[in-house]
Amino acid sequence: MKCISKQIRIKNSFCLILTGVLLLTGCGSSLPMQFTPGLAQTGVIPRYAPFFAEDLCVPAGDEGITAASLGESTKAGLFNVTRKETVFAKDIYERINPASLTKIMTALIAIENGDLTRTVVATSNVVITERGAQKIGLQEGDRMTLDQALHILLIHSANDAAILVAESVAGSVDRFTQMMNERAKSLGATGCHFVNPHGLTDPDHYVTAYDLYLIFNEAMRYKEFREIIDTPHYLSSYHTADGTEIAVDIRSTNGYVTGAYKSPETVSIIGGKTGTTAAAGHCLIQLLQNARGEEYIAVVMKTGDADALVSEMDKLLQLVADGR
Repeated sequence: MKCISKQIRIKNSFCLILTGVLLLTGCGSSLPMQFTPGLAQTGVIPRYAPFFAEDLCVPAGDEGITAASLGESTKAGLFNVTRKETVFAKDIYERINPASLTKIMTALIAIENGDLTRTVVATSNVVITERGAQKIGLQEGDRMTLDQALHILLIHSANDAAILVAESVAGSVDRFTQMMNERAKSLGATGCHFVNPHGLTDPDHYVTAYDLYLIFNEAMRYKEFREIIDTPHYLSSYHTADGTEIAVDIRSTNGYVTGAYKSPETVSIIGGKTGTTAAAGHCLIQLLQNARGEEYIAVVMKTGDADALVSEMDKLLQLVADGR
């Protein structure tokens, strides 16, 4: 166990002062005590945040508003994950519906707990009847690998694929969402609560923009996740219960990945995830890279329409291009 802070260094013997109890929150990624970003405004952070948040951006509140003003309802953040600095923050601790950005946590749980090469079989629960819900059209008995299901989940944002992934990894949606909430807390994402693996609207299903930064930042550690969210076009096939082959031909819902939207010349889009519902508005989180190779996470949530989403994401991309 390594307990080192940039500001304070503690001898290894102090890491075991109390059996089974960690007095400081920086000695691991899954801890019984978690740093709550919302405490930033209370003055408590300087006492213990250097441990838990040594590798994270921890803004105390809104930052950089004059540099890139956004819509009144928009929640947004821009984080330099290379330098661990917050470039921009607006209402990032407000609880809101995440729509399909939920699927980032779904994918993280699946990658960490599942065998991507294993064949998974759909139950009758995959049939999504909600009007307007994005889906691939899965039916009971359909089978594919978990890797295929994750591609469909993240690229096509298929809600039925989310059910398939959850049940395959945890045995039930309830158990899977429990895993999602436990993992969120381990990352310090204490302002969120998940009740499903897809993000269809539920009053008890919410996140904050900062929570999504924490979750996305963790997911980006896995090459499988990076590869999928940077895939503009995916071709595959799966089989029905009677063996019929069903072709999969899908394109990313992220226009920055497909080339429909352009970033500044000095900013590269490594990948991202979209989300849209009536309750959540239009949402997008992306990993970016500047000309110096520094990586950023940009998240924009709850814009009124797709044009506003692109306009406001472009403002954050320009901050990166300007060397912020």
